[in-house]
Amino acid sequence: MRLSDFKVLTFDCYGTLIDWESGMFAALRPLTRRVERPLSRNEILQAHAHHESAQQAQTPAKPYDQLLAIVYKRLAEQWGVVASHEECVAYGRSVRAWPAFPDTMEALRYLKRFYKLVILSNVDNASFAMSNARLGVDFDAVVTAEDAGSYKPSLNNFHYMLDRLSSMGITKGDILHTAESLFHDHKPANEMGLAACWIHRRHADEGFGATMDPGGRPKFDFSFTSMGEMARAHCEEQRG
Repeated sequence: MRLSDFKVLTFDCYGTLIDWESGMFAALRPLTRRVERPLSRNEILQAHAHHESAQQAQTPAKPYDQLLAIVYKRLAEQWGVVASHEECVAYGRSVRAWPAFPDTMEALRYLKRFYKLVILSNVDNASFAMSNARLGVDFDAVVTAEDAGSYKPSLNNFHYMLDRLSSMGITKGDILHTAESLFHDHKPANEMGLAACWIHRRHADEGFGATMDPGGRPKFDFSFTSMGEMARAHCEEQRG
């Protein structure tokens, strides 16, 4: 199997293209600096993953910026810190400022020459529009949790995306699903029978960070540590 066997790359955005862990870690500082005991970065991220996943299951139709405000409140309660409603809302809006990984823009511009590029993201439309400005390309289709009315790893998001793409003449066999999260993306991609590429951004770190443990490693067809590495691998294929 070769990268050039596919016509469409479907991307998770946050964690794959946007550095959500750095973004959320910075935006949580007004809260974490008031916690009595020191919290490690991974401890903060894993607590966030727990509350985010639980809230997504509880309120699947709630827009992501509003859902993050609830996550902030739950974290404050867990750590014994008082947080105002205004703080919670501000955290929900912080996703719009989360940075892109340094290699993302150049890699996407290269890949755009060879593929249709599609977003499948656990986000609201307004927040993604702000993130999209940091990514430097126009995507051929954008499917958000707000559109689907649910959050990955729900298979509903994947069915919704595939239905939208079928109207563009795109079949499942055309698609390489490209993502960091084994929990949100690779496990359901396996269930959907999609080819998959793991962008292992956390290769130098322990644990699962801001995502839940998938409970066993899903399979994937390609693995790279960055989008830049993926683009270089494709370039080498083109050179023969």
